[in-house]
Amino acid sequence: MNFIMSLVAVLALVLTAFLGIEAAGLRTFFSMAVPYVAFTLFIAGTVYRVLAWASSPVPFRIPTTAGQQKTFPWIKRNRFDNPANKKEVLGRMILEVLLFRSLFRNTKAEIEKGPKLYYQWEKWLWVGGLALHYSFLVILLRHLRFFTEPVPFFVQALGGMDSFLQVGLPGIYISDSVFMLAVIYLLVRRLIIPTVRYISLPGDYFPLILMLAIGVTGILTRYFTRVDLLKVKQLALGLAKFQSSAPEQVGTIFYIHLLLVCTLIAYFPFSKLMHAGGIFLSPTRNLPNDSRIRRHVNPWDYPVEVQTYAEYEERFREKMIEAGLPVAKEIAAGGPAVYPLTKK
Repeated sequence: MNFIMSLVAVLALVLTAFLGIEAAGLRTFFSMAVPYVAFTLFIAGTVYRVLAWASSPVPFRIPTTAGQQKTFPWIKRNRFDNPANKKEVLGRMILEVLLFRSLFRNTKAEIEKGPKLYYQWEKWLWVGGLALHYSFLVILLRHLRFFTEPVPFFVQALGGMDSFLQVGLPGIYISDSVFMLAVIYLLVRRLIIPTVRYISLPGDYFPLILMLAIGVTGILTRYFTRVDLLKVKQLALGLAKFQSSAPEQVGTIFYIHLLLVCTLIAYFPFSKLMHAGGIFLSPTRNLPNDSRIRRHVNPWDYPVEVQTYAEYEERFREKMIEAGLPVAKEIAAGGPAVYPLTKK
């Protein structure tokens, strides 16, 4: 059901763009208003989430640890899984952000006959995640050629390396193929593995289906419908300079692609995709585990009014007895007396 809801939502976006262009002729709305609204939501949402995370109190060291902590010099420690200073934290963060180290070290546990617990090699998820993120990054950088004039050298070089296996015209980008395969793998994996499907929510399916639709419409735009790229670049440059105008010679498939991309941009800060920025502000990753090295005092600590159990029972003794709860001192006819802590 969660998958179907997400699929219907993406199909509704496609139908909205199709009817908006073909039936209503809202080219100006989809080419100007939608991108500006999406970009505004992206900036505002990102700033809000980052400020909210940055203002959250973290009084103590709570890094995720998976190795030997720094103790005596003769005990070998794990510098990346249990960093003790900022330099080691930086190394851990670089490996985490660029190579997804924690995902690489992931294993799968299953109970076999016996019963016995077996840990199995599980690297395909790491391969799929790494392929998706890096191919998406390459595609994003390649699209800078639409927003810059002249096109930067590194964008041209990246496009040349990405399409070095040229088969016909236009050249086929390797990043497009890798991106589609990675999205399909992650989506199918979420559907066919029962335990993963059980914990999957619409927020897990929707981004994958949305990116799959973006990839399909982008491929159709480049290799099949042959959209006028000069008109697309004029639109992109106009958006960047706030002097945009709706191109007439651009097909409907381009507007569908544009709406899907704008939806992803606007949805990004309010979804799980925001882990791209959240990882830098996560105290489980960006803090050294130096609790044994120096004392950490909670800067938000303040005096709290407390009461002892004797004071609590003195206040609620009669109600506790009426409810049948055990008390240390019961009320007797001849005066208060102390009894063992037993239920009356």
